Amino acid sequence: MVKKRHAFVGTGGRALSFIEPLVTAYAEQNELVAICDLSPARMAYYNQLLAGEIGYHAVPAYTADRFDAMLREQKPDEVFVCTQDSAHHDYIVRALLAGCDVITEKPMTTDAAKCHAILEAVKASGRRVRVAFNYRWAPFRTKVKELIASGVVGKIHSVNLEYLLDTNHGADYFRRWHAQIENSGSLLVHKSTHHFDLVNWWLDAIPQQVFAYGDLVFYGKQNAIARGDEKLTRYARYTGVPEAQDDPFYLDLNESESFRGLYLAGEADSGYLRDQNVFRDGITIPDQMSLNVRYRTGQVLTYSLVCYSPREGMRVTFNGDRGRIEYHEFIGTHMNRAVSPKNWKIEEKPGAEAEGEWIRVFPHFQSSYVVPMPEIRAAHGGADEILNAHFYGPPQAPDAWGRTAGHEQGAASIAVGIAGVQSMQSNLPVNINDVVALPPQARRLSELI
Repeated sequence: MVKKRHAFVGTGGRALSFIEPLVTAYAEQNELVAICDLSPARMAYYNQLLAGEIGYHAVPAYTADRFDAMLREQKPDEVFVCTQDSAHHDYIVRALLAGCDVITEKPMTTDAAKCHAILEAVKASGRRVRVAFNYRWAPFRTKVKELIASGVVGKIHSVNLEYLLDTNHGADYFRRWHAQIENSGSLLVHKSTHHFDLVNWWLDAIPQQVFAYGDLVFYGKQNAIARGDEKLTRYARYTGVPEAQDDPFYLDLNESESFRGLYLAGEADSGYLRDQNVFRDGITIPDQMSLNVRYRTGQVLTYSLVCYSPREGMRVTFNGDRGRIEYHEFIGTHMNRAVSPKNWKIEEKPGAEAEGEWIRVFPHFQSSYVVPMPEIRAAHGGADEILNAHFYGPPQAPDAWGRTAGHEQGAASIAVGIAGVQSMQSNLPVNINDVVALPPQARRLSELI
């Protein structure tokens, strides 16, 4: 068997979730031929894991300025992009034009011009881009899709989605590069792309228009001072600062091997500080956002994201002309294992903050009922294992639920977040086609690649 050749660009915490199964469970069909990153220290840590704990072997490591050399020398069939969001488009376009297929971590990119560049490169190269929307692949979310498609509550006319990020997970975005809008496009792009994609997919609909509000109300220096928490603003970062150790937002990069290997060791060659104070000046993204989306098929989404909640989870309701579906997911803070601080109290005592995951159907004129589902304990609600099988396993029959997302479906998701940012800035509704020109004749998401 000729193995499929994979290269990864970006070796932060998320890439491990895709690299480890590639070189273990799916090693018979695949091989990792190279990694690429800004930081030689991070790549050295990955090669240490590969040759040691994972039981594979070290692979050639290329600094970011040698990405094109990696493509020429290692000839990967597929490039997996896990870099900072704002750089996704650059590596995607270069990989496509070099003749490679691409898988990219969500979001596909961060603004309209970069999205356009990707769409044009796909057209010019004839190669394929897939977006790693793992949310679609979780069994509970697939069951919601199945219920809607079955017509159990009739035609869906509106959706309400509330997502809460807690002061563990939510705060972590404000320690890192995500806190600058030029890096992440804001959390309406970086984080909410998950949620917009889910609703697009659940409804099988293409977004048409967006109106949004957003503000920075909790994180940032001035907000802390206004609340009487000025003492929490007196240090630029947390690691190695004695007076920060009683800070509830404290994060010590010495506390785990992964933190030391990926981030502390990588500071000198990348300039990236992983543990910045969440109550500093210079944060340029909002920490609470709300928006409305109208779809080409007529449905309306009401959405909110709060990044400083005492609990974490999602509440989604679907209003149909024959009833209502409610989906609750409150399973506690989740971070991938490469970046999860071991001292987070939510992991030790989830309590009421992690009440579980369930789906309830409320038919008109009948009693409501909970949809039976098996207990799910795997990463990302069981999604990662299924998604990795799709990426790396042998060819399978066509997926009945259309969970594979290509470049056009990736664009339909980020376009909602990008339009939301524009709407917040202009205080006006924004038409999606003014952001990203999706095929005008299409009405259903399933009509997009």
